[in-house]
Amino acid sequence: MNYGLYLSATGVLTNLYRQDVIANNLANVETVGFKRNIASFEQRLTEAQQRRDTQLTDPMLEEIGGGLFCAPTGTDMSQGELERTGNQLDIAIVGSGFFGVQDQGKIKLTRDGRFMLDNEGNLVMSNASASRVLDPDGNPVNLAGWVSTAVEIGKDGTITAHGRPIGRVGLYGVADPSKLVKDGGNLLSAPNLQKDMTAVEPNLRNGFVERSNVDPATELVTLMESQRQLEANANMIRFQDQTMGRCVNDVGKIG
Repeated sequence: MNYGLYLSATGVLTNLYRQDVIANNLANVETVGFKRNIASFEQRLTEAQQRRDTQLTDPMLEEIGGGLFCAPTGTDMSQGELERTGNQLDIAIVGSGFFGVQDQGKIKLTRDGRFMLDNEGNLVMSNASASRVLDPDGNPVNLAGWVSTAVEIGKDGTITAHGRPIGRVGLYGVADPSKLVKDGGNLLSAPNLQKDMTAVEPNLRNGFVERSNVDPATELVTLMESQRQLEANANMIRFQDQTMGRCVNDVGKIG
């Protein structure tokens, strides 16, 4: 196989992947608590480098490298802007930390603080599965007997009704946030999450939600840059294909 074709093909594939990541970020500009994905790449070692045997290839090709491959997608956990909603059950996290929720029997984390009360008085997320919000001890918060208009959540997570404490929202931290993976529905999970998460002191804003940390202008600039790189690699494939065609059809006829 033409080595140049192989390298250009890896450039096309990685930039297609990069565009998919950027498109997903742009689609979630208005998603509360969304954290942008970061497409990352790594250089693939040549076959000789992987086998630690420099006799397997041409020394000149070794200097070119093995092409560009996709690395695991990262997540930017930086703080998004806070937006006032006026809803007493909406809360935004200032700084680090996550809300703990119970979703279909599993413990997960989120930065989405749009909460409401269900028919049984459970404090739940406003998502499709109505994930139940946890207190600092890891138990679901239940406010049965109270209506949402009478409930307010304080800066430290204390839930009050008419000035009387009736519960508390927990805030959790993890040792390595980079290990968290997105599970859909604005939820995050990780292997052994329940063991790794620890309760931390909350710093909340009542009546606010955290907006997505996606900057559309930055994403669009990156998208255009990726498009140019994809086109450059696609052009290189076309040029090399034409060169090979000349070799086969013209040079091969000489003599």
